[in-house]
Amino acid sequence: MLLLQRLSVTHMINNLKPGRILSIDAFRGITILVMIFVNSVAGVQGIPAWMQHAHAAEDRMTFVDVVFPAFLFIVGMSIPFAINSRLAKGDSFWKLQQHIGWRTVGLWVLGIFMVNTEEINAAATGMSVALWSLLFYVCAILVWNVYTFKQSWISWCFKGAGMAGLIILGIIYRGGDGSERLAPQWWGILGLIGWAYLYACIFYQWFKGNANAIMLMIAVCIGYYILCKQPFMPKGEWSWIASQSRNAAHTSIVLSGMLLTLFYFDEDLDLKGRRLFSKVCGFFVLLMMSALLLRPTYEISKIRATPSWCLYSAAICVVIFSLLYILIDVKKVSKWTAFFRPAGSNPLLTYILPDIVYFGMMLAGVSLPAVLNQGVPGILWCGCFAILMLLLVKGLNKLGIRLQL
Repeated sequence: MLLLQRLSVTHMINNLKPGRILSIDAFRGITILVMIFVNSVAGVQGIPAWMQHAHAAEDRMTFVDVVFPAFLFIVGMSIPFAINSRLAKGDSFWKLQQHIGWRTVGLWVLGIFMVNTEEINAAATGMSVALWSLLFYVCAILVWNVYTFKQSWISWCFKGAGMAGLIILGIIYRGGDGSERLAPQWWGILGLIGWAYLYACIFYQWFKGNANAIMLMIAVCIGYYILCKQPFMPKGEWSWIASQSRNAAHTSIVLSGMLLTLFYFDEDLDLKGRRLFSKVCGFFVLLMMSALLLRPTYEISKIRATPSWCLYSAAICVVIFSLLYILIDVKKVSKWTAFFRPAGSNPLLTYILPDIVYFGMMLAGVSLPAVLNQGVPGILWCGCFAILMLLLVKGLNKLGIRLQL
């Protein structure tokens, strides 16, 4: 009861600047562009090590290993705006939790389905990998598309058809040797974002958007990860406690983005000029110093979601966003952001679109020339492909296809 009373909010939590923040949209759009590029270039042979993910056993990170945390960071930056927007529209406490829960479940479902596309046993499933995957994406679009019909029942018919399709695809799915059912072998990128998003939303509401409390929770998340790695932690049936260590680490990145939003855009904090500069610089230095102190014990590793990787990644995101903020919101150099706007406002469609194209080509029996799968030509093609995906999203937006969890 205490938790519910503490979370029950019907008024604005933070006094945030109104309207869309171009620098956040640009940061999101650039991150998605780079994400498409690095996902594509991962299949190219003969690329330099700095363009590849660091291996699990290595104590290092490349720019590729910063893409996922950048997305987590942006999720955190968006949470205060999203929650306060819904409260401003009159959402009750329970309606707000319903929205957060629906969004979390959606990310889990999408993550699990996407992970399992890699393990399909076509013979046991009764259809090819490409066909099953494309049907999944069609159903996902039906469920999460933003419809503009005046009669809401039409929208629910499309959503219902998509949900039914997902259930059927989940039932007929077989993986591995043909006996494996659809299951979270791991949560996938979207599923991991879902866990971190859920925890961050709970913390944000629980502490009523207090910047000092959010800073404390970043430390708590890092501390929880460290605690879970100790040999005395429970095993067996209680191992689920330790299994949340990765989610706690990811949540620390989301909370870092949330805190930066409060520094820049919470008008009650009234951070401007030198005060804002010193606050942001202090946060950056704290993240860097903490990562440096933890690194000897907890090596830098995206795959292991180590504290040093989380903190270094968050620090890098602080710098990137601050530079974008100065350029776009302070200097008003913003025309160039129009290219990223469709992807920035429609990240889910942009994220799944390359897979749709890939499985569509597979189903049609179309493949790229061998020269585009190696070396410099392959790298250049991946860059062009990423740009094409952003242009395609823009076209799909005009056709009324826009996904929202």
